[in-house]
Parts: sequence; C-alpha cells; structure tokens
Amino acid sequence: MLTYLLLMPILALDQGTTGSTALVVADDGSLAGSGYREFTQHFPQPGWVEHDAEEIFRVTVEAARDALATSRAWPAAIGITNQRETVVLWDRRTLKPVAPAIVWQDRRTADRVRQLVSEGAEPFLRERTGLVADAYFSATKLEWLLRDPELRRRAERGELAAGTIDAWLIARLTDGAVHATDHTNASRTQLYALATRTWDPELLALFGIPESILPVIHPSSGVIGEASAKHLGIGLPIAGIAGDQQASLFGLGCTREGLAKNTYGTGAFMLVHAGSAVPEPPDGVLATAACGPRGEPAYALEGSVFIAGAAIQWLRDGLGLLAVAAESDAMARTVETTGGVHFVPAFVGLGTPHWEPDARGTITGLTRGTRREHLVRAALEAMAFGSLELLEAMAESRAIPLLRVDGGAAANDWLMQFQADMLGIPVERPDIVETTALGAAALAGIATGIWRDADDFAAARRFTRFEPRMPAVERERHLDGWRRAVRAAIAWARAERE
Repeated sequence: MLTYLLLMPILALDQGTTGSTALVVADDGSLAGSGYREFTQHFPQPGWVEHDAEEIFRVTVEAARDALATSRAWPAAIGITNQRETVVLWDRRTLKPVAPAIVWQDRRTADRVRQLVSEGAEPFLRERTGLVADAYFSATKLEWLLRDPELRRRAERGELAAGTIDAWLIARLTDGAVHATDHTNASRTQLYALATRTWDPELLALFGIPESILPVIHPSSGVIGEASAKHLGIGLPIAGIAGDQQASLFGLGCTREGLAKNTYGTGAFMLVHAGSAVPEPPDGVLATAACGPRGEPAYALEGSVFIAGAAIQWLRDGLGLLAVAAESDAMARTVETTGGVHFVPAFVGLGTPHWEPDARGTITGLTRGTRREHLVRAALEAMAFGSLELLEAMAESRAIPLLRVDGGAAANDWLMQFQADMLGIPVERPDIVETTALGAAALAGIATGIWRDADDFAAARRFTRFEPRMPAVERERHLDGWRRAVRAAIAWARAERE
C-alpha cells in the first residue's frame, strides 16, 4: 500500500493540443509528481484538424494516474486547464461523442466566416465578443456539426451536450453529473458576451445554437462538482477551470493591469492583463476574459500565432530534420544566420495581426547552400518574429515594459535571447515553465484555502532574465526579411482567391 506524504497538494490537469500533462503541485508551489501522454492528431482533409475526444479523456486520466503514483499524494482538489476553442459534441446519457472533436486549428468553416463578413456581421461580433470573425473560434465549428439534421433534432430535444475540452473533461470525470465551463473558456466560443458575461441570445440565434446544449458558466476558482473515484481512485472536488492561456497568465502572476506574458506551445499566445473593465482592443488584437488575483472575472488583450512549436514538430515528424525537438537549440547555434531563409509557418492561416485564413506555410530565400540547420534556425526565429508582431499590435494601446514567458520552447536559451533582442524589452522565464498547469493548480488551491491569491501562489517562483543586446541596425535587418516573407505568404493566399 502506498504511503501518502503530502497533505495539501493539487492535481492539475493540462489538456493541450498534442498531449495531456498532469502535475501534482505541493502547497509550497513545487512539483511533487507528473505525468504526460500524447494523443493522435487527425487531418482528414487539407485544413481540417480533428481529435478523438474519447482518446483525450483516456490519456488525461492516464497522465493523472501517473502523476499521482509518482507523487504518492492525496490531492485536495483538481484544477483543469485546456486547449481552447476545440469543440466536443456528446450524448448526455451515454457520455459518448457523436462526432470527432473539431480542433481550434481547423479551417473548415473559413467560407462560412467569409459569408458572415460579407453580410456585415463582423462589427457586431467584434463589439459583442471582443473577437474577430475567424474559423479559429468555436461558434462556426459547432454550427457546422449541427448542420446534420439528426444531430440538430437530438440537440433540440435535449439529448446532446456541447462544450470546449474543459466541459468535456468535467462531464466525464463527474459521470455526467456536471455540465460546466468557466468565463475564460466561454469567452473563446464567440457565443459569449464580454460585457454581460453570459451566453448571448443574439449570438446563439446567429449561429443557430440551442442554449440548452451549452454548459453552465462558473467562476474560474470555485468548487463546481466532484470527480468520481472510479477514475483516479479517490473522489476529488473540481475547484479550478481556465483556458490554457488565461491559466498561464494567472500562473505567472500576471493578474493586474499591464502585466504581460507569452506562451510558446503548439502556437504562441500573448496576453496583457486589462483589469476589471472590458478593454477596447486595437485592430487585429482580441479582447478576452481573464482572471483577477483570486480567480474572479477580469479581462485581457490577446494576440495569437497559430503555429509556433508545431513548426519544430513538423520539421521533426514531417521532414525528419531532427530526432527530438530539444535538438533545435544546439542546431540553431551551429550557424550564425539562417542563410537568408525565412520560414512563415502559416499551416492553418495567419492570426494576429493579419487574420488571413488562407495563408499557408511559406519558406523564402532557399539556395543550394541551405542546410537543415538553417531551416531549424528559421523555424525558431519565426516564433520570435511572430511574437514581436503580437507585441507591436498590443503596444498601440498600452506600453509593455517586460514580458514573462512559459511553454516548452521557453526552455530554449537561444530562442529567449533572440526574443528579447527582437522585442527590445527584457524577457523573464520562470524556474518551472509549465505555468499553464500551475495556473490551474493555483485557481483550485485558492478555492480550497491553500493559497490566498495569485501573488501568494507565485511567491515561490524564480525568474531568469534575458536582456536585449542586439544592435538596432542588425535587428531591423532581421525584421525586414521576416516582413517580406509574411507579405509573400499573404500575397499567395489572396492571389488564390482572385
């Protein structure tokens, strides 16, 4: 029999785009156990991206069991964070998905979005939701699923439930007893009104979504139900929920206006906390829900690069240019430049500030002298260039003196130094880069009395600081090449529509 050693840890479930991470976080903020499982990516047609929701639940539970086994701990509660915008539709009684999950990267509804724009709906969507008209968000994905007459009939009869991945995990963990989400995830659906913090009747009518299939919206910090003991061996309260980027913002201690973070994962996502009032976002920037110091509803500005670390994954899995992603750091250091190569990894379109859904991956500047090291370095540089575009767009409305970073690629020292050089401001990396999961743990721990607020939780973090040091002339030379490559990717996309 296991001897359980920690009295007040939190089990954090971080369900990401390519895998599920589980961490057991002790009450001093340290990691007591961890687990990780990847799952399958499905690409049934060009521009389509799907997940098997059953597989997601299975690997998430397996990762959680691994984390509990390594920690030998009885957690006090569960915190959940998740890939946002991905939609699951399931049978309320059997808890079985009735269709594949449509992933946030999926572009199948791009034509529907163009129709909405041509009909003049974008200003209304922008004003009501803080979002732009784009296939990225959940509303057109759910609308697409309900185009099936039988699924629509079943939805209207109350037989089906829908939600983002957090709602799906909660439903499964509670054996169907709870159908819930939080404000941060709801704000990414394009069915949620930022000002009223509710599902919006006009948005629901626009997309033809019955409100009855949607989850109840809860605060991000607070007990909303109990996970059945059959899944993890012990019944545990679910006490924290947040979309991955808002959880990261919270876990990094960015809970007051003006504090900013950038996460380098499958994509790159920059958020700037905007306080307790709905912000007016600059062109190309999103307004979204976030969390205040105790998990209460607040707001943020957000910019999105759809493909960041996934570009390195593609070089590894698609082209075989490196064996493991961690090799990218050393490979980038073997060449002084990219040899004139620029890689715009717009595999699923361009996000902030361009919002060009038809853009696709573009590599410029290839010569006979181009080697794999140049391509790997160009992929890393693209993360920094894309993140610079996010910061430049947000800086139109407020100064950003410092950027905190997390995510897998943030562990790459070369990339973080290059990022500081491109931004021209310091970059700070925490001692634990899995702050998305830490944010979920903090929200659950605050709800159960382990920590007072985000500052109390973040007090244990230590940061490595990268100061900009590249001369301005060299920086501008780098940026000129990137901007030319982006213009080429956009021109290619728009020429196809002419």
